[in-house]
Parts: sequence; structure tokens; C-alpha cells
Amino acid sequence: MHAVNLSHPADFEAWRSAARRMILADARPEAVDWRVGSDAGLFGEAEPAGGGRGPGGRGFSVPRGFMDLAESVVCHRDPARFAVLYSLLWRLTHGETGLLEIVSDREVYRAEAMARAVRRDIHKMHAFVRFRQRDGHYLAWFEPDHFIVDQAAPFFARRFANMDWSILTPDRSAHWDGEMLHLAPGASRRDVPDDDALEEYWRSYYANIFNPARLKIAAMQAEMPRKYWHNLPEARMIAPLIREAGRRTAGMIEAEATAAPAKATRWAEAFARELPPVQDDGGLEACRRCGLWQAATQAVPGEGPAGAALMLVGEQPGDQEDLAGRAFVGPAGQLLDRAMKEAGIERTECYVTNAVKHFKFTPRGKRRIHQSPDAGEIEHCRWWLTKEIATVRPRLIVALGATAGRSLLRRPVAVMRERGAVLATGSDYRVVLTVHPSFLLRLPDAERKAAEYERFVADLRLAAAAAA
Repeated sequence: MHAVNLSHPADFEAWRSAARRMILADARPEAVDWRVGSDAGLFGEAEPAGGGRGPGGRGFSVPRGFMDLAESVVCHRDPARFAVLYSLLWRLTHGETGLLEIVSDREVYRAEAMARAVRRDIHKMHAFVRFRQRDGHYLAWFEPDHFIVDQAAPFFARRFANMDWSILTPDRSAHWDGEMLHLAPGASRRDVPDDDALEEYWRSYYANIFNPARLKIAAMQAEMPRKYWHNLPEARMIAPLIREAGRRTAGMIEAEATAAPAKATRWAEAFARELPPVQDDGGLEACRRCGLWQAATQAVPGEGPAGAALMLVGEQPGDQEDLAGRAFVGPAGQLLDRAMKEAGIERTECYVTNAVKHFKFTPRGKRRIHQSPDAGEIEHCRWWLTKEIATVRPRLIVALGATAGRSLLRRPVAVMRERGAVLATGSDYRVVLTVHPSFLLRLPDAERKAAEYERFVADLRLAAAAAA
């Protein structure tokens, strides 16, 4: 019997190293006892002489998808998680190479369920951490379901890079000093102040964005479960706002409509005169709502299954997309495919499209140089994007770049400042804003390109977790 002892319950690298040594020792799953925090050494039994050679006396490798799965599963609180992963690893290295594609397999299903729970827990931590101020330092208390602090903390380091902050949980704490992220043991709820001036701002903000006419209590509680309420400053307002929702909605219905400013009315009338009606009977290819169709080879529709939980919206077709009539088939599309795979997203399960359906370019010799669509062209094409969204009905949409963000959110966006968060839209879907993959292709510095690519993959992982 091999006893494997890990010092931390979510140390992926330690598990990976130990699991590799066990495979090389040819230790069967039922012969390995996984433990956390034991006083014994890393192994209860010595490694075989020569270090082992793996199945059949050879070295071994496993699919990248398994390592991504394992990195999430080790953060789950189920004591059997290490044994489940090692059993999958044993099977993968002993002939079952396509195991992870068999979703009905009991162990695959169990591991995938653990990974989804971990991703959901990370999303909830990103959404429901609330900082309180003490002596210039910002503190937050959170109680995750799983051991997720190590994976969730880098998001806060990026989002609040100019603050000195600490996030305390019962199992693990994260501290940011403005330059470096430090991980430390767990703490107590008593270490965080009960109230401060920031809470009044939170409550004022929440009260002002609350729309009683759009209240759906079941959906709200599914997105913000009650167990998080006791740590949220705005939670004390939820019950009174729900009680008053009916009266406030009735008052909104009875009130007279507010007259639009004269300037806004003139703009609306002018825009209506310039915008041709939709000729839907001819389909997208017959669209003449703006002048981009005249130079483009063809309109490029979106593609993917109706009912897809995740939709990705880019800016417009590029040169290769214009020629092929398909979205994201050029260099940016190939980079997107790679990033989606690393984020655990299957492209065939998503709907992929663009905010603008025709290629806008300027000719330069034999080349066609991309030009960004202007606000009017984005507005003209929104009708088609809205139709796609109504057909697909996604839970979440990834806006790839500023053009897609502007079309979906109906306002100019600052991608670098607003990325890394799940944004409400007032519709049945939410939006995660990130860069367009073509931005990554244009970066000249290799080090920055690598760092921005990792951020891009992280944004896609956030979107996948939010859409799950």
C-alpha cells in the first residue's frame, strides 16, 4: 500500500508530482491511499529502485484536457477527489486513451461535475466579494464551498491592482501589496470589520439599479443564493425592495411618460430617415441597411447550435472570412480556437458571430486592409445580431473587442478596464468583455503577448463558468 500525503488540500503541482511517481511505480488505484496534512513523508513506501518506467516500461503522457480537468478537481472539497483523478490517470495510461470523451463513464462524469462546481464557486467568489476599509487597507471575508482561493485570487490582483487588499476565508487567505500576491493560512470572520463607509455606497448603488418591473425572485436567488447574503452590504435591502416591488411597478405604470429632450428627438428622427427598413425575406445576403455590402464579397452569418449556452461575438469578418463566408476562420479564428480549447470550451457547442456582417476594408495594392466599422454601421447591423440572440437564447455572450461590446451593451466600452467581470445587460443574457484575438496577433513584444494571451484564456474560463 502506498500512502501519499499532500500538505495542502488544493496543491495541484504536489498532486501531479505524486501521481506521476505512482504511475511510474505501477501502483494500482486501489493500492494508493491519498491523504492531506499527514505528518508522514510524501510517500509511505519508498520509490522502487530505478524510479520506475511507467506502463509497459515506457514513459507516458496524457491529454492536455485531463490536466485542465485535474487542476479544477483538486480544488473540490470531496475527500475522494485525488483517488478519482488518479483512477482516471491510471486508465488513460493503460489503454483507455479516449476515456475523457465518454461522458457517460461514472468517473468521468463525477470528475466533470466536480470541475463545474469549482468553476461555479470561483465565479461566485468573483461576484460576491465585498471589501471593507480599515486603516487604508481593504479587507473582505468570503466562505467558498471549495478550496478555490489560489485560483480565484489572481482575478482580484488584476482588477484591484492599485489597492492594498486581503481576502480572508476559513481555509486560505490572499493578500495583495500592490506588486505581489501572497497566499497564507485561513483566518476568522472576526478579522474583518462589520461595517464601514463603503457599505453605504454599495447600498445606494444597489437601490438605484434595482428595477422592480424586471424582478424575477427565483432567477435572482439562483444567481445570488441566500448563503452569500450575510456578507453582502446590500443584502439587508433585498427583502424591503422585494416587498415594495409591486407598489413601485404600479406607480411606474400609472405615471405619465417623461418627454424626451428635443435634441434626442431630432437625432432619433434623423436616424430613422437614414435607416432603411429590414428586408428580411431576402435574408442576410439581401441586407442593404448600410453601404458595406457594396465592396464585400458576401455577408458572413454566425454559426453554431440554437440553444447554445455561450455565444461569442467579434467585430466583423476579416479578409479570409469574407472570402469563405464563415466567421473566425482566419488567423484570429485559429488563435480563438486554441484559447477556447485551453479554457475548456468546445467551439462546436458555442454560437460564433460578428457584430457587423460585412467586411469593411480599404484596398492597398493587392491587399485589403481592415477598417473598423463606425457607430452608424454598428447600429445598422444590430438588428441582425439581435435576431441571432433571440434565436440562440444564450445564457452569456463573450464580447470580443470594443465593437462587439458597444453593440451588445449599447454604449462605448473600455475593454481593458471592464474586462474580467460578468456584466448585466437588462436582458436574459449577461456579457463578459474581453479583447479581440486580432489584438493579440498585433502585439510585437513576445512577453506581453504571452501575458495577454493568458488573460484572454482567463476571460474565456470566466465566461464558461458563468454560462454553466
